[in-house]
Amino acid sequence: MLNDIEQGLTGVLAGIPWAQWFSSLFLLVMGLILGSIAARSVGRLMAERTSRHHTVMVRRLVFYVVVTVFVVAAMREVGFSLDVLLGAAGILTVAIGFASQTSASNMISGLFLLVEKPFEIGDFIEVDATIGEVVGIDMLSVKLRTPDNLYVRIPNETLIKTQVVNRSRFPIRRLDLVIGIAYAEDIEAVSALLLEVAEREPLCLEEPRPFIQVTGFGPSSVDMQFSCWVARENLLEGRSRLMISAKRALDEAGIEIPYPHTSVYAGSHSEPFRVQLLAPESPNNKKDASDVEQDS
Repeated sequence: MLNDIEQGLTGVLAGIPWAQWFSSLFLLVMGLILGSIAARSVGRLMAERTSRHHTVMVRRLVFYVVVTVFVVAAMREVGFSLDVLLGAAGILTVAIGFASQTSASNMISGLFLLVEKPFEIGDFIEVDATIGEVVGIDMLSVKLRTPDNLYVRIPNETLIKTQVVNRSRFPIRRLDLVIGIAYAEDIEAVSALLLEVAEREPLCLEEPRPFIQVTGFGPSSVDMQFSCWVARENLLEGRSRLMISAKRALDEAGIEIPYPHTSVYAGSHSEPFRVQLLAPESPNNKKDASDVEQDS
């Protein structure tokens, strides 16, 4: 019986066209190698001529096209019929299309994002309440890295339907600080003082010029908007430095910055709190008190 099994396995192995299979495997390996080389070459050529977004997309497209060509050649080498494969691929594509309408919507949305190009890799964008750096743009989703180093995946369909704020689109940004001063202060003098603060701050740009704007009369303060322009990479540092400099200048000039006060109320049916001031005891007071006790 063992001899029969051995002869059967030998016959099966002998009937396999090993040369064709090895040739097919060689084509697959060559496809992966040549696809990687071609994608890198195209990426280096496009790096200086177009954006990172388009470079990444074209690199992936070149890689998949080259690999697909070699996969088809490898399948023909082992005797697969392309007509049958194409028919099966068509049926499979229709079935997958009905089963994954969301994925198809994301792919179409990705094409719109590729054409419109509202942001690129490396930009900081804001989607709903999520802010982060774009680290990847794919056909189905966009990948973000938040300032606290979290990885966020946002579907392309969401980006098409939602408002997207690109914080890195323009090279400069405007800083707006809201400052409240007391009603008794001179608004023009405070404005001149804050403009001097902006002139002394090296991160504030000379053009566009800083400006002061009175925004309203609050319950306890006159509200002013102190605005200046900085380079986008200095936004966070510039905000902190400008607030510290403005606070120091107002304190040195003796300008009051009102703040809310809290009062304690016990209710209309409660008796008022009794407050009594007690003078510190002195030796004379103690002596007088002891004399009174002796007299009594």
